[in-house]
Order: sequence, then C-alpha cells, then structure tokens
Amino acid sequence: MNSRSSSSPLLSIEGLRTVFPTDAGELAAVDGVDLTVQRGQTLGIVGESGCGKSMLSLSVMGLVPPPGRIAAGRVVFDGEDLAALPPGRMRELRGKRIAMVFQEPMTSLNPVYTVGFQIVEAMRAHEPGAPFAALKSRAIAALERVRITGAAQRFNDYPHQLSGGMRQRVMIAMALACSPDLLIADEPTTALDVTVQAQVLDLLRDIQRDTHMAIVLITHDLGVVAGMADEVAVMYAGRVVERAPVADIFDDPQHPYTLGLLGSMPRIDENRERLLVIEGSLPPPGTLPAGCRFHPRCVFGTPECTLQDPALRLLAPGHAAACIHAPIESFVATPAAQDLA
Repeated sequence: MNSRSSSSPLLSIEGLRTVFPTDAGELAAVDGVDLTVQRGQTLGIVGESGCGKSMLSLSVMGLVPPPGRIAAGRVVFDGEDLAALPPGRMRELRGKRIAMVFQEPMTSLNPVYTVGFQIVEAMRAHEPGAPFAALKSRAIAALERVRITGAAQRFNDYPHQLSGGMRQRVMIAMALACSPDLLIADEPTTALDVTVQAQVLDLLRDIQRDTHMAIVLITHDLGVVAGMADEVAVMYAGRVVERAPVADIFDDPQHPYTLGLLGSMPRIDENRERLLVIEGSLPPPGTLPAGCRFHPRCVFGTPECTLQDPALRLLAPGHAAACIHAPIESFVATPAAQDLA
C-alpha cells in the first residue's frame, strides 16, 4: 500500500482536456473534467455513448490513441501527475497499481495464447525476474479468486474455449493479478446476459471489500450504478454535468440530462405506460451549440441557456450540477418538463 494519507483522494482529475487534431481544428473529447476517487470507493461515470466516458478512462491510463493528446489539466494518482509522467514510469504504474477491464474481452485477449500464459505475461511485465512456476501458481490463484472452476485446467485453455462470462472473469483476474490500488472498468458487463452480469458485479464488490481497491465504473446502465457506486458523475458532450452521492442522483437529481436518463430507465417500483425519451442526440464534435451544451434537447431550456456554458456549481454538500436554473425547484415548468419533474 502507499504511504500517503488515507484521507486524501487516490485519484484526482483536475481540468482534464483531451483533444484530437482535425482539419477544422482541435476537437475536445474530454473538456475540462474535474473528479476525485477515494480509496476503497466506487465512482460511477454514466452518460450516452459518445459523451466522453471511455476517452476519460483512456486519458487516465495514458492510452489516448494517436494523434490525440492531453492538452490541459492534471491526473494525480497517489501524488503523481500521470499526465506529466515519462512513458517508462507510466508503464510501471499501468497494470501494477492502475488496471483496466474493457467491455469486450474477446478483443482484449490474444486468441493464439492460452489465458494462463496471458495472465503470467501481465505479471512478468512488472516482475521480469520471477520464475515461471511461481507466476503460474499465482495466475491459477487469480483464476480461482474470480471463481473459475477447475482453474488449473482452465489455465491452459484458449479464449475461444471459454464462455463470454468466463472470458470477462479472466480479464478481471489479469487486471487484479498485481493487486492494483485502482481498477477502471469500462462497460465490463454490457456484453453479458443479466445473470452473468450480476455474478461479475458481485465478484467486483467482493474483491473490493477484501482489498480496499478503488473502482471507476464506466457504464450507460443506471441500474448497475445504483448497485455498485458510492458517487456518480454524469457526463454529457465531454463534460461532467452533475456529480453527487449515488442516493442523491436517484432521489434528488438536479440536472435535466440526469432527469432524462432516469426517466428513460425502467423501474420495478413505478407503473409507467411508456418510458420517457430524451429528444435529439449528442452534438457531433466540433458542432457544440452556443451556451449550455444540452439546451437544444432540454425541456427546461430558456433563452438564457444560450448565453453561457455553465460550470459545475455546488448545490448541497457533495452535490454539484452544471445548470443555471438549478436547484430543480426553480426550473421553468413546461408540459414536457412536468413528466420529468
């Protein structure tokens, strides 16, 4: 474990801006994001596809695909600014202290090597002098830890011989093989059926409880967030538009986009004839509207919304929203808005 105070955030993202050059100029996929992740806690990051969730995670990991780059901000992990580290130091941290699980394991696992060999190689990258027998023993223990039955035999299996749920467990085993302090899980259960999804999430909860590992959980599934997260950040068009403890997001949302996401989610405790729909779509990069980025789709919008792109504003302890009309009681009511509010 690290030597820094347990009260300080393990990860602090400050004004992060990740850009890609185009003929029309630099486009920001992540645009001024501020977030913190505490030790042993889970931060859920939610939003529609294309809102910047995955690019945020790749920025933290130092894996922004070229020609993209971090143009501004800091990513402070246990006192070190990852955005300013030389590649060699970043490689030392990546996989050992910060690990990542991707959405589709079949695209992350190499089909020509056994799963056991790939776990061993992940550990060998940080322990080049360790004997193979010792690493193999630890790899089998890692497979057992993620509840793969017959782990010693599965060690010699190839990815295609495993089910989707087992492949995702292998990816988790690989990510946890070096006992990281932070796990970034990018849509880790989207490709799985609901039964296997629940098993994988239970597994992550159990491992977190045993190791006090922090988790950043990226998903579009608010049901997953409700069961996993301690705090939630809602992203839209590259920015965080609301941030709050998980209970506040569900019980007292303060941004129209969050309201729309919640309204479009089926709930067993409500009898709705139809789910609500957020009209329109995310603005394409480089075509952001004037003022608030969400106002063209917002049923609470007013002419004032076109005048400024609001920053996150603290509304209550731990609860911030980027809307000039917040708190929600002051929203302008329209017939469409009444369905949300």
